[in-house]
Amino acid sequence: MSAGLRTLVLSLVALFTLAPFAVMIATSLAGPDEIWSGRLLPAPDMEAARANYAAALTEVPLLRYMANGAFVCAAILVLQITIAAPAGYALAKLPFRGRPVLLGAVILALMVPMQVPAIPLFLATAQLGLLNTYTALIAPFVISAFALFLFRQFFLSYPDEVLEAARLDGFSELSIVWRLMVPAAWPAVAAFATISIINHWNDLYWPLVVVTETAMMTPPVGLAAFRATAESSGDVGALMAGGVIVTAPLVIAFLFLQRSLMRGLSASARR
Repeated sequence: MSAGLRTLVLSLVALFTLAPFAVMIATSLAGPDEIWSGRLLPAPDMEAARANYAAALTEVPLLRYMANGAFVCAAILVLQITIAAPAGYALAKLPFRGRPVLLGAVILALMVPMQVPAIPLFLATAQLGLLNTYTALIAPFVISAFALFLFRQFFLSYPDEVLEAARLDGFSELSIVWRLMVPAAWPAVAAFATISIINHWNDLYWPLVVVTETAMMTPPVGLAAFRATAESSGDVGALMAGGVIVTAPLVIAFLFLQRSLMRGLSASARR
């Protein structure tokens, strides 16, 4: 494929991908007349835009939803890395009986979607009285098969000579993980952090199952609840404004971390 054709194809894909976001932003800046008539003007109606964004921030506790989402994403990420880094190191560098079987189990777990164990997880959460809690939102995701596999792949290429020298210097295995391996695997950490935050910030399925109280809702669940009232009242502009506010942190984070994401995934794939 020539460079010109490749550029054309990528441009068309980009336009197709960005079109819904462009419509969302345009709708958030338009008044009801423009929205329902289908005439979204290129120049935004600033009065209508202010009303839409003010409604999104006042009609529902959108900032509370975002605070919940930020706390849940941060807690999940910290716990995932805390568990995955030592486990990935063990799978990559420590010889023990059953290691190939465990690696196969990790790869198998990558193929299982969240919907498969959702019912037993929900029943266990309900029986423990953990519905409408942060624990219910966080606990099912603290072990990430993808993180285990990613760290294992990255750690494989770390020189064994350095590990032996560290052991001779008195490093414990956990010290090796946190003082040597994880700093060296920073591209993999950044790549996984980006993927984990995006996935759990956008997750609607599991929070919708375990959360019913407004104070515990995450951004997708909160917007879904807002959608019912916004569409019935015709306040679609405010709904789209809420979507823009919720989406903006992810877009900004991805723009800053995209190089680390690509570098971490490509480096792990070569190993």
